[in-house]
Amino acid sequence: MNDFTLYFKLGLEHVLDLEGYDHALFLIALAITFQIKDWKRLLGLVTFFTLGHTISLYLSSKGILPLSSGVVEMLIPATILATALYVLYASFKDLAAHGSSWVLWITTLLFGIIHGFGFGRYYNQINDEGGFAPLLSFALGIEVAQIIIVIGVLLVSLLFTSLLKGKRSILIRLVAILITLVSAYLTVERSIEYFGNI
Repeated sequence: MNDFTLYFKLGLEHVLDLEGYDHALFLIALAITFQIKDWKRLLGLVTFFTLGHTISLYLSSKGILPLSSGVVEMLIPATILATALYVLYASFKDLAAHGSSWVLWITTLLFGIIHGFGFGRYYNQINDEGGFAPLLSFALGIEVAQIIIVIGVLLVSLLFTSLLKGKRSILIRLVAILITLVSAYLTVERSIEYFGNI
């Protein structure tokens, strides 16, 4: 197996691993308000998210801007919580949670940077030789895994509204509430753990 395939596979598996479900929760919260017809905008947001964590992967691999793993682990569920709460708020206010606002794009990029520092610890453990090519193939594996998750969300949404004749707003609210509860729990748990170790 060549290096490109190895790091691509590691990036892919890292996101799709059920133990790393927090990353999937963010993607589900981001994607749940979209429909298949909105796929270009959603793909753009997912790519911005990838760009964000590629930046922090690079910074992490070079030892630039080192962040405490405790801080990163606390911030990751906080980004998920913020996204889920916004989706929930937007669903009750009839706002387009996937609007074209530049704030959404910048926030997605910034949240990607935070998540990337989480990936950075794992990436640095598996790659001690440095180089830009392994980092890009790892990031590409992450991007493909994210697209797989997002396609799954779009298909579940389509199934719910078309075959089960459910209202999209109900699905969006149920998913947002579930992700809010899980991410709030994770945020509190990791905050207690972090501040308890200071």
